Amino acid sequence: MNPDLILLDVGLPNLNGVEAARLIRRRSPNSRIIFLSQNSDLDVVQAALSTGAWGYVRKIDAGRELLPAMDAVLGGKRFVSSCFKDHEFTDIAGEKVAHRHEVQFYSDEQFLLDAYARFITLGLKSGCVAIVVVTESHQDGLVSRLKTQGVDVDAATQQGTYIQLDVNKALSTFMVNDMPDSARFFELVSGLMESAGKAARQDHHGIVACGECSPVLWAEGKADAAIRVEQLWDQAGKAHGVDILCGYALSSFHGEEDANVFRSICAEHSAVFSQ
Repeated sequence: MNPDLILLDVGLPNLNGVEAARLIRRRSPNSRIIFLSQNSDLDVVQAALSTGAWGYVRKIDAGRELLPAMDAVLGGKRFVSSCFKDHEFTDIAGEKVAHRHEVQFYSDEQFLLDAYARFITLGLKSGCVAIVVVTESHQDGLVSRLKTQGVDVDAATQQGTYIQLDVNKALSTFMVNDMPDSARFFELVSGLMESAGKAARQDHHGIVACGECSPVLWAEGKADAAIRVEQLWDQAGKAHGVDILCGYALSSFHGEEDANVFRSICAEHSAVFSQ
């Protein structure tokens, strides 16, 4: 019987973990591998993932990340430790994933804002337009962090390369009877894409987005609506080539029932990070 999930270290006594992973993939192609290693060298992480492994967790982070990694990988999603969040790793074919829809689970709001700021800064510096749909309480903190990282937010806003929208105003445009209306949702998205398109120039291409629509719905006890909005954003991301980062507070998940929702949310994302 082939195991569903295999935990593997890079440094093994007799055989290199990367080579071991290749052997396992040939003999048990349906088994999913997560590397659990103390090694944080980026080339080593890339080599490990290039074997077809589904995850890479640093041992120092295992206490908070291993269980989310196992849930994500068994749900068909890649997982890498949050310390590698700013690095893009290629898949087994050596090609970048065309569309990313990632989720960051966080225990501290300051960490979430830092993660959003890094994500947006990298996008803007690589020539993307950034769309930010966050709570009012997060807007000022995010702008402050972006400025600290060298982003001229005022200029980007004037140029249309930084588009900020209050999450509650966004929800009010497409929520009907506590569920998202697909037509209204895509009308909102079309407007955002049109605005991004007007800002795009020869040296501006691609779109990155940080969103809190689903997390707000989940916090309000609307789990079905939260998951449906994740699905709609994923469709929009694929259709328009948008890289998306969502953020959920770990403290909002309690008990077995919430654990099922947690797994469902992970399943809607291409990568899962936890801090």
